[in-house]
Amino acid sequence: MNDDIQIAELTPGEERFEKIRKRLGFLLAPTVFLAIYIAPLGLPPNAHNLAAVISSVIVLWICESIPMPITALMGAAAAVILGVAPAKDVLAPFSDPLIFLFIGSFILSRAIFLRNIDKRLAFAVLSLKWVDARPSRILFAFGLVTVFISGWMSNTATTAMMLAIGLSIIAFLLRQEDETGVKINRAYPTALMLMTSFAASIGGMLTPIGTPPNLIGLGFIRTLTENEITFFEWMMVGVPVVTVLFVFLFLYLNFLSPSGVKRIDGAHEMIQSEKAKLGGWTRGQKSVVFAFGTAIFFWIFSGIVAIVAGETSIEYKTVNSRFPEAVGAIIGASMLFLLPGDKEGEKAITWSEAVKIDWGVILLYGGGFALGVMSFQTGLAEAVGRGMTSLIPLSGEIGLLVVGTLIAIVVSETTSNTASANMVVPVVIAIAQSQGVDPLIPALGATFGANLGFMLPVSTPCNAIVFGSGHIPLMKMVKYGFLLDVFGFIVIVSALTLVSIAM
Repeated sequence: MNDDIQIAELTPGEERFEKIRKRLGFLLAPTVFLAIYIAPLGLPPNAHNLAAVISSVIVLWICESIPMPITALMGAAAAVILGVAPAKDVLAPFSDPLIFLFIGSFILSRAIFLRNIDKRLAFAVLSLKWVDARPSRILFAFGLVTVFISGWMSNTATTAMMLAIGLSIIAFLLRQEDETGVKINRAYPTALMLMTSFAASIGGMLTPIGTPPNLIGLGFIRTLTENEITFFEWMMVGVPVVTVLFVFLFLYLNFLSPSGVKRIDGAHEMIQSEKAKLGGWTRGQKSVVFAFGTAIFFWIFSGIVAIVAGETSIEYKTVNSRFPEAVGAIIGASMLFLLPGDKEGEKAITWSEAVKIDWGVILLYGGGFALGVMSFQTGLAEAVGRGMTSLIPLSGEIGLLVVGTLIAIVVSETTSNTASANMVVPVVIAIAQSQGVDPLIPALGATFGANLGFMLPVSTPCNAIVFGSGHIPLMKMVKYGFLLDVFGFIVIVSALTLVSIAM
């Protein structure tokens, strides 16, 4: 989302590991492809060929030997070449409505970033009188605004923006320490940096557009299970999950990494000064807020109608069919090119800025979605589901919820959250269907689980960005990230179990 975002520099040991990992992919991917291609699997030819393609794609995703979006495109092309399905069928997911929800929401969040609306919100919260320059309250307010912003725009961009604010606070603390002699516990800057990354990742679960794994999971659920989950319905689960996880995150960071002082003299004035530098609301900022508010209205409108008139009413069915989330995103993004910017004749966003959205995520979604859908169309998913059923110690809806969520979290520690969702969600759906179990709840567990993975700098771009600040010892990220992974697993499974009982 932001071309200026810098990922942490790697240590020499990490650089060697990354080189080996990427080179290994070039060796393993063709080896795995050939091994599966010639193996007697007893599958129909198109399913057999697809198994070879998907296996090699997964290897390349894990090793990241080439950019993951390109790997997804190559997988789709290989499926056509090997006769798995015609090109029009293989490439159809690239025009799925969720693609346009991606594009519209990415353009909207790009405008928010360019107009500094996210920064304005951050300093507005941090400058509240309640915060009162108290370190624990600064940590809470800092994390709260990070969670909220991340629910509506890129986690990575949110982390980068909040990192700059967090580093400013830390620099001020260190200056005050030199001037006043009041020592700040060195664990507090670590807590502030970890809050930046962890809160951004948690906030991504707030809405369907908060992070790509959400939309990927919803796409598989809609297409493969025929369950349509609206924006409003997602938030009914996402908001409680995010709230509980954030409160837990704040409590343990505040307890394990206290500042050592009750109040930081001058901190409130410093934050007020930074807020003042932003000036008053500009015409361009007001335009972006109006456009974004319009999109949000369309995203939640059908849910409101469902509550008022009922999900079986004609009113709900009409609104839901004519104003899906993708259309709301397109309307909101289009308004940015109609509403005025700050200068005479300027619009809220220019096309040259709008095209700088993360097209790689969109291509990765399209390619991964295509492979997942084809696995069901060819019967490969059914075969995989039957084969893995005997290997999984748990069965039934809740058993698969536990397994699916756990696998997604573990996979997310070693590869991107987006790739994790692409790999795990369709497999969980296939296993559920082979067992005769409703796949909705297990698939949602895998989707939410793909958003976790907090232990390592390579787990998410958010972790990598804050690790480069120099304020986070690696083992603290591992320890605190493990705590959040475990608690996140418990919260997700518990929340979705309650949803299952209520259905």
